[in-house]
Amino acid sequence: MSIRIFCPEGALGVQPMRLSARPDLLAGRRIGLLDNRKPNAGVLLARVAQRLAQRTGASVSLALQKSNAAVRCETDLLDKLGAEADVVLTGSGD
Repeated sequence: MSIRIFCPEGALGVQPMRLSARPDLLAGRRIGLLDNRKPNAGVLLARVAQRLAQRTGASVSLALQKSNAAVRCETDLLDKLGAEADVVLTGSGD
C-alpha cells in the first residue's frame, strides 16, 4: 500500500499589488469602511473608525459590505470607495 502526498502550493497567477501610500495626517480625510461580512466585522470596523476620526479630525464617509467573505470585492464597491474615501479600513479575522 502506498500513500500519495500532494503539495497545495502553486505558482501565483497574478503579481501582488502594492498598497497605496499612507497619508501623513488624517485630519480632514474621509474614512471608508469595507465590511468583509465576517462575524462582527462591521461593528469592529465602525468602532475603530469612529475612534480614529475622533482622535485625528477625520470623518467617516461611508460603510460598505462585500457580498460575502470568501470572494473578492465587487468592482463597483471599490470604485465607490475610491471616489468617496481617502483611507479605507477593511478586514477582520474570526
